Amino acid sequence: MDPVDALTEIASLLERERASRYRSKAFRTAASVVAGLTPAEVADAASLRRRPGIGDSSFAVIQQALDGRVPDYLAELRARYAPSHSTLRAALRGDLHCHTDWSDGTTPIADMVAAARALGHEYLALTDHSPRLRVAKGLSADRLREQMALLAAFSDDGFTLLSGIEVDILDDGALDQDRDLLGELGIVVASAHSKLRMERGPMTRRLVAAASDPLVDVLGHVTGRLIAGERGTRPPSQFDARAVFDACAAHGVAVEINSRPEREDPPDELIAVALEAGCLFSIDSDAHAPGQLGLLDEGAARAERAGVPAERVVNTWPLERLQEWTARER
Repeated sequence: MDPVDALTEIASLLERERASRYRSKAFRTAASVVAGLTPAEVADAASLRRRPGIGDSSFAVIQQALDGRVPDYLAELRARYAPSHSTLRAALRGDLHCHTDWSDGTTPIADMVAAARALGHEYLALTDHSPRLRVAKGLSADRLREQMALLAAFSDDGFTLLSGIEVDILDDGALDQDRDLLGELGIVVASAHSKLRMERGPMTRRLVAAASDPLVDVLGHVTGRLIAGERGTRPPSQFDARAVFDACAAHGVAVEINSRPEREDPPDELIAVALEAGCLFSIDSDAHAPGQLGLLDEGAARAERAGVPAERVVNTWPLERLQEWTARER
């Protein structure tokens, strides 16, 4: 097989597994090196091995691909990875929550767009973090405007890259970004990232305020819980779920079904509460690397098991209907 394809697929599968970003980045770097070489340069094993960006593992992958077989490491990853299947996944037209190296993602915008196109997405919302999340290189208003100016170049008749943000919900429910600027964005995902152990009453008021804000489209990973992964575990925030989801339903805000396996947020029992409240949903990857865009498989399968109907999932809608929803009176 083509060495660049092999290296890129390995990187994507490692990203999907949420492996160390350094491992996946090493294979993406090697793919970039090989893509810039002539066939003769790639075939020169001694010279290739000395090139910066080509390590022992990537060199072995390249040699096995040049021999006309699936590299051993790729075969191992393919066997280890089994995607979840659902009818709902086929109905998803795009993804409303992802990150790039502008904040805490691992790759440039172009790599995320290429991966989204390869999955058949019709649209993707770019939702890097807001200023208060400094550990994630959150975007100031100036940096966000700079990013917004670049996005049109990534869209064409078959694909649209939507401007967006994952804006932090402050302690009082206010949003961590200039309000006029938020009004210019295509998608606003509002999420809490700090003080997740607030008392039940204040946390309820905080989330209700965000869900009632006319600038918010999606309420992201609402409980903030972590159930596995390298960051350890974290219990869910405590709040009156019915009050929060009633506010979402009243204002047409979608409840995010976060597809990351270490989150599975909201829990199944809260999806049931949101369904009963009449909420809309958005099944999102929360991808921080190209391979993680495929995590929509997991979120869609869980939503289907929970009985979420496709017509209430906003990213099953055509782009025109999605944009009518984001422009709604609230």
